[in-house]
Amino acid sequence: MKVAYVFATHMASTFKLATMILPQLEADHHGAEVVGMFFFDDNLICLRQGDPIGERLARVARQKDILLMMCDQCAVRRNLAEGTFEQCGSGEAKAKDTVEGVQAGCFPQLYNAQGGNPPDHIITL
Repeated sequence: MKVAYVFATHMASTFKLATMILPQLEADHHGAEVVGMFFFDDNLICLRQGDPIGERLARVARQKDILLMMCDQCAVRRNLAEGTFEQCGSGEAKAKDTVEGVQAGCFPQLYNAQGGNPPDHIITL
């Protein structure tokens, strides 16, 4: 079973991802194939370059071919993407100062990126 996670609620990345999902992925016993993760609001802070959670996640994502994407508008607001609010949703905003492999985008970019490897289930945390 393929799953994608959407981190949308308060502390989802610093609690659920960092203490549950990530350790299971690192130990190879998560139980599902994770094909993507999408980060909203302050959940994308863990994707900053040098963040211990983000660096671990980038390593696992590279090994397991997991898409890491953050909301472009959330990233622009937090100075983690180059672009303007008018560019959000167009694919023009680009991630900056993040761990390796992170993309910035909105739903059109997410659907396009996951198109070749779609999840069976999407779990919002």
